[in-house]
Amino acid sequence: MALNFNKEAAYTLEDNSVLLRPLQITDLSNLLAISLNEPETWDYSSKTAAGEDALKLYIEEALAARTAGTEYPFTVYDKSTGAYAGSTRFYDIQPQNEALQLGYTWYGKDFRGTGLNKHCKFLLLQFAFETLGAERVEFRADNRNQRSIAAMKSIGCTVEGVIRSHMPLRDGTRRDSIILSILKDEWYHTVKENLKAKLR
Repeated sequence: MALNFNKEAAYTLEDNSVLLRPLQITDLSNLLAISLNEPETWDYSSKTAAGEDALKLYIEEALAARTAGTEYPFTVYDKSTGAYAGSTRFYDIQPQNEALQLGYTWYGKDFRGTGLNKHCKFLLLQFAFETLGAERVEFRADNRNQRSIAAMKSIGCTVEGVIRSHMPLRDGTRRDSIILSILKDEWYHTVKENLKAKLR
């Protein structure tokens, strides 16, 4: 079997708190304030979107990856404030392995710690397992990024290990990457209900 993934589809996910829709080039203006005013958002990221030129390139590369069928980026809109909060995506989409990664997630500082991330992750995981038919959803982060790691553990991810000296960073150093995952059985047996309870 393979993932029920269609790169041409306009996947839109939403609940009462958040709307995730396909990233578009016009989102440059929607996300620009975070890009210009909060460059620290990408301190632990392999790619930066800090500054207008970097944000434009970030979006263009994400859209090219969607066209290639390897990634599917979303814009995150916070319904409670009526503001654009950031972006997230499926990437390293492997239809033949029924697996994908969930990441490139960033939010402006006003949206961190508000519960927005849990709503996003619930929608994305539900979609990955129940619509796309994924057997495995993987997460990765810089092993120093304790805030991100804590957020992934809080939604039910299991730590699998650390890849040492995994990739180069923009400052010329190399990062160790922590690997976490959720499996389909875990989603249905424990993670879904536990995460849903945290949304109430």
